[in-house]
Amino acid sequence: MFLFLFGGFGAFALFAAHIRGFYLRVFPFYIIMLLIIDQRSEEMEHWEELCPGGLKLVYEDSLFHPGTDSFLLSSLPRLKKGLRVFDLGCGTGLLSLLLLQREPHLQVTGLEVQEDAAALAQKCAEENGLTDRLTIRRGDLRDVRSLFATGSFDLVVCNPPYYEPHRGKTARESALRTARSEVNCTLEDVCAAARHLLRWGGSFCLVHKPERLTDVLCTLRQYAIEPKVLRYVCTTASAAPSLILVEGRRGGNSGVTIRPPLILQTPLGTPTPEVDAIYFRKEETP
Repeated sequence: MFLFLFGGFGAFALFAAHIRGFYLRVFPFYIIMLLIIDQRSEEMEHWEELCPGGLKLVYEDSLFHPGTDSFLLSSLPRLKKGLRVFDLGCGTGLLSLLLLQREPHLQVTGLEVQEDAAALAQKCAEENGLTDRLTIRRGDLRDVRSLFATGSFDLVVCNPPYYEPHRGKTARESALRTARSEVNCTLEDVCAAARHLLRWGGSFCLVHKPERLTDVLCTLRQYAIEPKVLRYVCTTASAAPSLILVEGRRGGNSGVTIRPPLILQTPLGTPTPEVDAIYFRKEETP
């Protein structure tokens, strides 16, 4: 009886040791798989409607997230049916979508250098049923001369990198660094591309930081795009500008109109009616 119990206990011990060895071998692999799955989940696509029943934007956590600056920039150009629009550095297509939400009868072309962002922008065009009005091309804006005929567009829009190399905040991730800093293209590159793409009398609209105002205005004029509209963006009526919205005209005459500032918040800290309209929280957009 004792030997039977001992034998049974020994078999159980051997079985337990076998199971323990199995888990020691498998558990690290299991943890690695969990980490990979978790990382992938963090980089999942996010889809959101611009307004109830409206177009859907998409972004990934590993790419540049939708920003207020693109929404504000979309309010600057005067849109009308049939305009040929070019979105320089379109990212995942947010600015193009915003313009098409405001005026559905545009012909928009987006150019994006980052492969992942361009693929997502194309997917966004397909998901929204816009492939007849929104064309995504992958390429470098410094190569527009070899990609597009001169004077092919009525309007060019751009949310360019704000910071000169080694200045401002530098992101660690390559995609975010490209979007924020002039590591792959400069303000001069952006304005040169806009000049090539615009027809005579066409408009170029961009958003930038107020500390770069002199750079923006001088570079526009350097490339024969005359500054015509300037608007400051301020968080409150008493705050200093946090962004500038600028419109230039290809071959335009001198003379710039300074519009009243775009105020983001009321004294109570709520969005102003204009911001509500820009974010499609009202039926009519500005």
